[in-house]
Amino acid sequence: MTTSSLSRTAVTSAPIHEVLAERWSPRSFDASLEVDAEKITAALEAARWSASASNTQPWRFIVARRGTAEHTTIVENLMGFNQAWAGSAAVLIVNLAAVTAEDGTPMRWAQYDLGQAVANLTVQAHHDGLHVHQMGGIEVDGLRAAFDIDAALEPISVTALGYVGAPEALASDVLREREVAPRVRRPLDELVLVSA
Repeated sequence: MTTSSLSRTAVTSAPIHEVLAERWSPRSFDASLEVDAEKITAALEAARWSASASNTQPWRFIVARRGTAEHTTIVENLMGFNQAWAGSAAVLIVNLAAVTAEDGTPMRWAQYDLGQAVANLTVQAHHDGLHVHQMGGIEVDGLRAAFDIDAALEPISVTALGYVGAPEALASDVLREREVAPRVRRPLDELVLVSA
């Protein structure tokens, strides 16, 4: 079964925006296609205009295109299965949170705000015909050393961005099975603890 023969649209308990319903996280990216600079910029602009606590805007990004030394470095600092497939993504983005203000005060909501910014990036990318896969399995110390990341910035995740590829392009049976597995979520009534 291929991703094109399988519906990836979420089955929801109420109608949601089409971009959100159709968003999913592939592992197979088409390694023959590049992403236009304008689409990368649009995704980053969407992140830039995200909400943040006291408008602190604690998100920072390291953006690397496939074929560059920086892209290779990011792949080398991914963990487990992520390393097996992420190299085919046209773009890899290290998502960093500024966890302290300039005066050294901890910014308690920085990771939350970064998450919102990356969510905005993801929705914009999907709107523009791209796909995104978020990865938390990263070598934080390796990325910090490779990119000489300031101590006030914390690498949180890596975003793979590009055009979806065929599941058959994935190297392992496990990854191919995950690529075409039905999308599942917990029921809404398990997530909403109190609704008054």
